[in-house]
Amino acid sequence: MTATTDSRTPTHKPRPLIDLAISILIPSFILMKLSGEQRLGADGALLLALAFPLGWGAFELIKYRKFNFIALLGLISVALTGGIGLLHLDNQWLAVKEAAIPGLIGIAVLVSTRTRYPLIRTLLFNKTVLNVDKIHDRLEQGGHVEHFETRLMRATYWLSGTFFFSSFMNYVLAKWIVVSPAGTEAFNDELGRMTLLSYPMIAIPSMIMLMAIFYYLWKTIHGLTGLSLEEIMANSGQESQH
Repeated sequence: MTATTDSRTPTHKPRPLIDLAISILIPSFILMKLSGEQRLGADGALLLALAFPLGWGAFELIKYRKFNFIALLGLISVALTGGIGLLHLDNQWLAVKEAAIPGLIGIAVLVSTRTRYPLIRTLLFNKTVLNVDKIHDRLEQGGHVEHFETRLMRATYWLSGTFFFSSFMNYVLAKWIVVSPAGTEAFNDELGRMTLLSYPMIAIPSMIMLMAIFYYLWKTIHGLTGLSLEEIMANSGQESQH
């Protein structure tokens, strides 16, 4: 009975290539190539470009029926970019917006350390990624729970640091590239270039930082519990049930 209930809500599977195409490549192409007056015009191209990440994000939120704070911030970010462009606001607001979204996440990660549920548990140390129950059992058996929590808190501070890095780089990139007035073809072209450059200059370094934090967590768990990588990962629990 439980299997059929679970099957009604599809599980989210990472699709990085599709995410990259819909969120970065297609919008950038539209902004850079279709913003001319003889094509879609500045406003038309901006609306079409924003429709892809906005529609994809909304589709994922609705399909998987799971509130995702970061995905929601992403949708808000796209909507704000559209507002700045369509209302022809000063492009300074674009730089502020670009810095604000990851900055807010970084602050939320820090604030969460004062609660019972640090955000690192949602982002990295959760049951979809790691075999949390098995890890906790081993930590309790060895009397290492408190030591692990200290290490987890350190990883949380590093995690917030990755978002602050992203916030700073977003601001610098926006100020450097987007210099034309909002609502113009040049603004759209610069917005497209900024979106393309944000991947190698911001997303990839941030992913490397996240991988380093995950490696630190794995080494900590392995050192305190003796569990192998296969045992630590989430799917090991399913294998042991068969």
